[in-house]
Amino acid sequence: MATYLPLFGVLALVVTFLRYRWVGKQDPGDERMRRIASYISEGAMAFLKSEYKVLAIFVVVVAALLAVTARDSDSHSLIALSFVAGAASSGLAGFIGMRAATLANVRATQAAKTGLGEALKVAFAGGGVMGLSVVGLGVFGLSGLFSLYLNIFGAEDAIQLRRVVAILTGFSFGASLIALFARVGGGIYTKAADVGADLVGKVEAGIPEDHPLNPASIADNVGDNVGDVAGMGADLFESFVGAIIGAMALGAAFLGIAEFNGHFDGMGAALLPLAIAALGIVVSIIGTYFVRVREGGNPQTALNVGEFVSAGMMVVALYFLVDWMLPEKWLYIDQLYTDAAGNPIIREMTSLGVFFCGVVGVASGGLIGLFTEYYTGKGRGPVKRLAGHSVGGAATNLIGGLGLGMVSTVAPIVIIAAAIMLSFKFGALYGIAIAAVSMLSTLGIQLAVDAYGPISDNAGGIAEMAGLPPEVRERTDKLDAVGNTTAAIGKGFAIGSAALTGLALFGAYMTAANIKVIDISKAHVMAGLFLGGVTPLLFSALAMMAVNRAAYSMIDEVRRQFRENKFLKAALDAMRRNDDKPREEWSEEDKRAMDEADGKAEYGHCVKISTNSAIREMAAPGVIAIATPILTGFIGGAEMLGGMICGVTVVAVLMAIFQSNAGGAWDNAKKMVEEGVNIKGILYERGSEAHKAAVVGDTVGDPFKDTSGPSLNILLKLMSIVGLVIAPVIA
Repeated sequence: MATYLPLFGVLALVVTFLRYRWVGKQDPGDERMRRIASYISEGAMAFLKSEYKVLAIFVVVVAALLAVTARDSDSHSLIALSFVAGAASSGLAGFIGMRAATLANVRATQAAKTGLGEALKVAFAGGGVMGLSVVGLGVFGLSGLFSLYLNIFGAEDAIQLRRVVAILTGFSFGASLIALFARVGGGIYTKAADVGADLVGKVEAGIPEDHPLNPASIADNVGDNVGDVAGMGADLFESFVGAIIGAMALGAAFLGIAEFNGHFDGMGAALLPLAIAALGIVVSIIGTYFVRVREGGNPQTALNVGEFVSAGMMVVALYFLVDWMLPEKWLYIDQLYTDAAGNPIIREMTSLGVFFCGVVGVASGGLIGLFTEYYTGKGRGPVKRLAGHSVGGAATNLIGGLGLGMVSTVAPIVIIAAAIMLSFKFGALYGIAIAAVSMLSTLGIQLAVDAYGPISDNAGGIAEMAGLPPEVRERTDKLDAVGNTTAAIGKGFAIGSAALTGLALFGAYMTAANIKVIDISKAHVMAGLFLGGVTPLLFSALAMMAVNRAAYSMIDEVRRQFRENKFLKAALDAMRRNDDKPREEWSEEDKRAMDEADGKAEYGHCVKISTNSAIREMAAPGVIAIATPILTGFIGGAEMLGGMICGVTVVAVLMAIFQSNAGGAWDNAKKMVEEGVNIKGILYERGSEAHKAAVVGDTVGDPFKDTSGPSLNILLKLMSIVGLVIAPVIA
């Protein structure tokens, strides 16, 4: 079966190519729209090239170290090949998604002139390119390398199969490394630009963030792509392959220590995670055809229908897949758990139990998504209350957002805890890993829904800068508001799967390090637990401070241009004099000032500031994520590293949910005030003091939800993968 699995990856890539071509054939609008879109595309690709040049150095250095250290261990130097392949696939997925997003944004704007349904169709097709390229490259890369290594080493016994899977862990390591830098670097870029556009443009100058007079507007729109498309794509690519490899590692453990009628070779258990991912490609492609919305309809409903249809088909198909690949019943000698006499526990495993684990994964992912939508969705109770807090000023808005983020962690953690308990009951650690894979099985459509958000955001920015009719911006804003919620749901899926995958990787680490029990009463284990717990806080602090430094430079540059650029200064004065008057009532002098200012903002300076800041600042958090587990493992030993992995997993999951949900809620609360929110009979809208307070909250939430928060689920898996890679050396 391993020989045929790459074909599913090829299928996804073929559909990706066809959708990319379809998006490219849509109308890109007039010359002004095309010019603005070209600024965004050029800035995005310039950043990506600069980032990849730096990352290439990291990849070469780490690959060389892996090749040298693995040569003398139970692993093999081919782990370096897996590492490079994983890094290259992650980078390629980000590149493809970026190209599609910058192609689709202006075409979605043009389509919005016709209607909401047409705009959704184009934006979702652009997001679909990102989603299908991620799952296609993941399945093709993993299954292709797995087949290659099977041909080289064979899998006649337990040692050989585990060796093949151990070499394959390098693929996840490479994907995680790129994802971490892409998330942190992209997050720093986009939030520096966003803060400059919001605080100086909206609060100080009183103009929209996407207004053509705002020097940070292009950098802000570029940031939507480098952070929320390339960064998010690399993030979920890493989640996808990490979950698969964690499950494969545990599935390979069945070989030689499990019996069914005398023998069970374990190959089916090792291949099942890849087969689930391959099946998910098919149901995701089918699900995309159910995403449709009419004028006046709710885009969120249309997107939910596509996801729910895919999830339903996945559950049905999963039953037949598991039944085909696994025996009905077998005995598993669990080496990690012992009875009172110290003997390994013998578990009875069933294919039906493994299927239930998959259902638990799909259901828990859906529930996490629903709770995320409840706490972050525009118009939902928590966000309505948060918008109301803005009336009291920035302080009450911030306090309300922090409290909302904290309480929003409870339901997802309860769901994750229940998923862990149920999956373990039905399938031990392998069942937990299968639940994680199943949660991400429909990633093709989940990521399409997620990537559609920044495309819609860009479409609105282009509509504003090109001076299109108000109804066009209203339609793109409707898509964008839904995009904020879908982005939060996507992060919820990534975080939930990270918790399950982290536990699966921890089990694989204990097996690789030959550890039976990690006793937290031991001093060095407790020390590792505390060090692991503080790592997400340090990581978040470095990311937040990096955004702060970059944002300060951006704010300074925007203020300088407003102060020194005579064209911008004259146009802003004209806007203040006329306030809300329609343009036809302006004086000829004021109209001329606005016309002369067109295109005079120095967008390139702001793009350069964001690019340089992101490249410079992304190194420190990445080094911490790699160096910390290595130093702990070699200095404190395998048990101390195990304690560290436990600590980082628990704290990172909590911090990630808190930051992502708080940031998403702040963003949509701001949008509610901008659209006009009635609080106790008083209407608060754009330009009011409540709006300024909501903008401050959104600005604080930006690095929460787009930089440090979503990076934490990568952090915990990267540290687990590093531990798994070095386990044979420190055991």
